[in-house]
Amino acid sequence: MASPTSTKAAAKTGPKRMTQRRVENIAKYHIERFATTAANLKRVLMRRAERALRVHGGDKAEVAGWIEETVAKLVKAGAIDDRRYAFDRTASLRRLGKGPEKIRSLLIAKGVDRALVKAALEATAENDAGEDAALVAAIAYARRRRLGPFGAPESDKDAKRKKASKDLSALGRAGFSYAIAKRIAHAASAEDLA
Repeated sequence: MASPTSTKAAAKTGPKRMTQRRVENIAKYHIERFATTAANLKRVLMRRAERALRVHGGDKAEVAGWIEETVAKLVKAGAIDDRRYAFDRTASLRRLGKGPEKIRSLLIAKGVDRALVKAALEATAENDAGEDAALVAAIAYARRRRLGPFGAPESDKDAKRKKASKDLSALGRAGFSYAIAKRIAHAASAEDLA
């Protein structure tokens, strides 16, 4: 059992006691700073609540109810919109050169519904110029990482095959399809990708 002085010290340096008002304040502060989904905000709030409950005690079910109520209010008010988040985040990640599978996994990790992820990926499949967004992102990624035709040329046939294999793996890990990765890894020059 902890002594009263150590409990007071923990209360001063640790998290504050969780109240419904505190849950609302934490939620509002979080959505002012970060784009988020309803599921992700619930996780963030629950993590904060669990820390406070470990220090101060309390009813976890009651706090979970406050969290559900707070998130529902924010969704109803339009402050949290999973659809908007999915489409905006997908477009942003495509501009950063992320592959569709990487985008899918990142969105699902944030609590976006799989059907919504699929819709967002389909809606952003082509960029403003009508080009395949995944290919454009893969080329940007390859250019940054010096993969395929953007890397140092290999003179030896065996070295070329090894480099192509490594480039193919790197593009696959980045979330690009095999067809796109193969096209980039085996391209002789950047002009072949246009």
